[in-house]
Amino acid sequence: MIKVLIGTIPHHEQRYDTVGDWQFNETTGQLTIWVSDLNNWRYELLVGVHELVEALLCSHGKITQEKVDAFDLKYDGDGEPGDEPNCPYRGPHCIATGIERILAAVLGVTWIAYEEAIADLPDWSKGRL
Repeated sequence: MIKVLIGTIPHHEQRYDTVGDWQFNETTGQLTIWVSDLNNWRYELLVGVHELVEALLCSHGKITQEKVDAFDLKYDGDGEPGDEPNCPYRGPHCIATGIERILAAVLGVTWIAYEEAIADLPDWSKGRL
């Protein structure tokens, strides 16, 4: 069994320009998920669950974190890197988004307002050293 830690951090503390980031620690067996602070626990929960599902499905499908990180770090398009047809983790990402949308509906979250909150995050590079 793995240990999972999900927490919020200021957006500029993410490893790269993303609202949610997951990392496996092979030594401890811990999955850590960092979600950018969105000032709304429901929004942060949605991001955290998305990342949890995506990470576990990637692991199950033998899609390494290194592959995911490499794709994300060089991505320069608009929107989500996981939506790109050539994305190595597109399947897990799309399933995670489906679950995220279902959970949003159950929680009474309007998807457009949620996307706007994410888009309104401050410039990631601001505050970085």
